[in-house]
Formats: sequence, structure tokens, C-alpha cells
Amino acid sequence: MPTDDAAVALVAVRDAPLSVDEVLAAVRHPGCGGVALFVGVVRDHDHGESVTGLGYSAHPSAEATMADVCAEVLASSEAVRVAAVHRRGDLAVGDLAVVVAASAAHRGPAFAACRTLIDTLKERTPIWKHQALADGSSEWVGMP
Repeated sequence: MPTDDAAVALVAVRDAPLSVDEVLAAVRHPGCGGVALFVGVVRDHDHGESVTGLGYSAHPSAEATMADVCAEVLASSEAVRVAAVHRRGDLAVGDLAVVVAASAAHRGPAFAACRTLIDTLKERTPIWKHQALADGSSEWVGMP
């Protein structure tokens, strides 16, 4: 169970580059010996196709959905702090697309909360990816 000072420390959808250090700092807590961090990076391929870049579009409710998911993970885990930030706009291969973190007294609960956080955010947050492929075509990923 979370402590009385448990918190959703940071939630944002941003047009600017993301900072791993900012997310890590947001979840640090003196009672937490375990911090788990997930960083999603734009890769150069998807399902056997070469990817040259992509753009993320976000529904106006995306940040609120992320905040709800963070609160749910916090309430249902042993995490003390959770944070999530996601990019919007055009990104190049190698750019950070999403950074999430969870901290807890021990590593196991931190890993579990972080995994649940990224998996649930990916499933529920209305953010869509438009990939540019090397052959000049493009495709939408994650559309309802």
C-alpha cells in the first residue's frame, strides 16, 4: 500500500524534448530504495519496415487520461511516487517518446508499478503515432 505521502509527481504531454533526469527527480523520495524507469525511444524499424521518423498526435484528454492512470497505479501498488511524460509532434529516430517512472521502498514493487504504468498508458491514453517509412509511405499506429 502507498504511504500517506504517496503522489503522482509529474504528468505531461509535451511538444519539447523529454528529460529522463526530470522524471527521475520527480519520483525520488527518502523512503524509496527502488526506482524503476522506462524510456521509450523512436526506433528505426517497425514490423519489418524501416522507419525514418514519426509524429505523435494527442487528443485534448490525453494528459487527463495519463493522470488518471498514474493515480490508479499509485493506489493499486506499493509505489510511493509515479510520473509519466509523453512527446507530441514530430520526432526523429533516437528521440525520447515517453518516460515513466515509479519508486517504492523496494525494487520489486517499483518494477511492477512501472511496468503496469507503461502498459496501461499505452493501452488507454489517446495518443497516436504516424510513422514515416523509408519507402516513402506512412502508417498510423494505435488508432481506435
